[in-house]
Amino acid sequence: MSEQLNNQEDIQDVAEMETDELSTIDRCLTFESAGLILYISTNNVIEIINNHSITTLPLMPPYIKGIINLRGQILPVMDIQQRMGKGPTEFTGSACIIVLDIDSVSLGIIVDSVRQVMDIDLKNVRPIPLKHQQKLLNGMVTMEDGSVFMSIDCQALAVPQ
Repeated sequence: MSEQLNNQEDIQDVAEMETDELSTIDRCLTFESAGLILYISTNNVIEIINNHSITTLPLMPPYIKGIINLRGQILPVMDIQQRMGKGPTEFTGSACIIVLDIDSVSLGIIVDSVRQVMDIDLKNVRPIPLKHQQKLLNGMVTMEDGSVFMSIDCQALAVPQ
């Protein structure tokens, strides 16, 4: 871009190029569960809560831990680790519930720990090999340090198994 911008059209074209580049960046919350580092767009995250009492319900799948009353709103709570076919999450001091909004449906997911919010370039996300065996994950990205982060498929999360 060493050329001089000499008219309004050139300036607008440059602005559109910069907007296109930024649109591939998604702000994501990273967390750990089942020995994996997972991420989900912050567009779906409402809040993170700790030490909340879960009321169990009869006749529910094992991964549905029950419901919580969050400021008058009743939310189902799911153990993401169990939903992925692993054992239940152990409640340690770092375990918490991430409250999500998926297509105007609120639910909580129990995770081992929350890591950080970071920008992930969606151009670097690759499909997961053997995707048919893992229905809740829809992509993976390798970070600069060699660690692999996996993306939670919000639509699959909201649909009962």
